[in-house]
Amino acid sequence: MKVNPYVFFVSAAVILCFLFLGAVFTEPVNRFFGVLQEGISLNLGWFYVLGVGIFLIFVLWLFISPYGRIRLGKDRNRPEFSNLNWFAMLFSAGMGIGLLFYSVAEPVMHFSRPPTGEGGTEAAAKQALILTFFHWGLHAWAVYIVVGLSLAFFAYRYDLPLSIRSTLYPVLGERIHGAAGNAVEILAVFGTLFGVATSLGLGVQQVNAGLDYLGIVSQSQTNQLLLIAGITAAATLSVVSGLDNGIRRLSAMNLLFGLLLLLFVLVTGPTVFLLGSLVQGMGRYLQELLGITFQTGAYGSIQWKKEWTLFYWGWWISWSPFVGMFIARISRGRTIRQFIGGVLLVPTLLTFIWLTVFGNTAIHMELFGSGGIADAVSSSLPTALFALLERLPLSSISVVLATMVVATFFVTSSDSGSLVIDILTSGGHAEPPVGQRVFWALTEGAVAAVLLVAGGLTALQTAVLTTALPFTVIMLIICVSLVKGLRAVPAASYVQRSAPAERAAEEAGGQAQGAPAPAEGG
Repeated sequence: MKVNPYVFFVSAAVILCFLFLGAVFTEPVNRFFGVLQEGISLNLGWFYVLGVGIFLIFVLWLFISPYGRIRLGKDRNRPEFSNLNWFAMLFSAGMGIGLLFYSVAEPVMHFSRPPTGEGGTEAAAKQALILTFFHWGLHAWAVYIVVGLSLAFFAYRYDLPLSIRSTLYPVLGERIHGAAGNAVEILAVFGTLFGVATSLGLGVQQVNAGLDYLGIVSQSQTNQLLLIAGITAAATLSVVSGLDNGIRRLSAMNLLFGLLLLLFVLVTGPTVFLLGSLVQGMGRYLQELLGITFQTGAYGSIQWKKEWTLFYWGWWISWSPFVGMFIARISRGRTIRQFIGGVLLVPTLLTFIWLTVFGNTAIHMELFGSGGIADAVSSSLPTALFALLERLPLSSISVVLATMVVATFFVTSSDSGSLVIDILTSGGHAEPPVGQRVFWALTEGAVAAVLLVAGGLTALQTAVLTTALPFTVIMLIICVSLVKGLRAVPAASYVQRSAPAERAAEEAGGQAQGAPAPAEGG
């Protein structure tokens, strides 16, 4: 075993204790989740809103600052993965199941039951897309960037372990190797595990809905638990295969299947309307970005804020150790500006296209067609995507494709999450033993099952809100720590180079290297 005993055994003991309590005392745990979610939302919702707003402003500042030229690694390092493979892994790890679950459900819910104003109107339709963009856009990826960029910078530039504690070295110094560092890692493990488990819980409900539509398996909690077991087993096999053979290939498969499904809906749906609403929606999103960033619901819409925005902000923050670690793991050799530009803009644009095609196709049916999508979404969120596909041509084929996409996203989320948790609990080893990864993959599936039984969506939402709260504080400290680390880099190495000189140096470095960038690790 390669473990940090304090992080591994404390994390495992607390999580196994949670599994026991959730399985044995299901009803009390369910009530506790409801009370806890209400308390956090009412009293600390403003803190989530402020924190995520700060993260976005911080990332944008880094992008335009001279620090953007600093390379994540040594000057000779170059990216290991092509841009296409890099984007595919980013998108699969960062959004995945949740985007499939909510791409139809969320816009339709905002359309039929908006936070303010009358539902079912043209104004509600326009606002629905903006609110969905808000939850899935720049803010989510800014959260991931804060953690991922800090990890990559300190690990590859200063040879610190690829571990969350390393991001705090300028602030804590050698104390990162003691109790303070262990506490940070344990919180990161909790956030990652419950964030991934939330996605798995949502994903298995949607897989079950797809199989039910195809007449293979009916929708029930028992079948969902069996599906969690089966897909977790598949994720475990992917974990054993490693990053190159497992996660990379599955991520590329995700992207291919997802694009096929996207093109199918775009072509068979109201194509001109979708293209026009995409352009208009992105324009309005950018126009209203600052105002909606800091809305806390203080004047009456706190219930809506709790059910949507606060859940998403907690979800993204709880996922940030996982996604941040993963994108740091695949991003050595890129400059800070390349990293931020790629992680912030490309997945966001693809996400907006996806949300517009699926969400606005459903809204178009409600406004100008036969309707029925809103009723289907209201009765069962997991069936929203399939209710849409059922109203398009070749529905039997598209439903099979959609179910495959959900299942493969399920696998990549699980195996990526277990790899990251294992890195955290092993003290930053880039290639921890396979047996430990299998343990965490199975644990993720077990936590998802318990959350599903103990309270469904409420339990999933409460889990991410609770585990994200302390990590939000840690992320704010990480921002300060990263600035301290960047200031320690000699300015002459990045400020005084002209663009032609920088390109010439990169070409010279590539010729000297004579081969692809070194393998990840160390």
